[in-house]
Amino acid sequence: MNGVAQVEELAAIAERPAQAAEQLSYARWLEWGTRAGLGLLLLCFAAYLSGLLPSQVPVSRLPDLWSLPVGTYLQRTGTPAGWGWLALAAHGDIANLLGIALLAGCSLPPLLALVPLFASRGDRVYAGLCLAEVAVLLLAASGVLRVGH
Repeated sequence: MNGVAQVEELAAIAERPAQAAEQLSYARWLEWGTRAGLGLLLLCFAAYLSGLLPSQVPVSRLPDLWSLPVGTYLQRTGTPAGWGWLALAAHGDIANLLGIALLAGCSLPPLLALVPLFASRGDRVYAGLCLAEVAVLLLAASGVLRVGH
């Protein structure tokens, strides 16, 4: 890269608006959450592939089970519905759900981290919206409002 191009690139960077503190906070927390979730997915999958963790459903049975409706699959494999899978998390094929659950919930800590930031600035509406979003996400994850399933 020549000197003129470097100067132009630096000028373009300098013209960018600074990121707001709440954006940086949210991004930092979300980055760590996604990294942890992906890391957990990789570790659990490696434990499953290596046989370090036993399987709930033997791999040899999977081709016969994949085409079944979910209810039948759960019944034939003895896999519980809802959050019951947590009791089977020591099985390699179920442990992968830990990483998925972490990824699905990784927006909760960033939202909660924004509440004190908004509150300290007197932005009660934004703090309240963050808390409301956390409440909606937790309610959705709880399965209390099972509609149409």
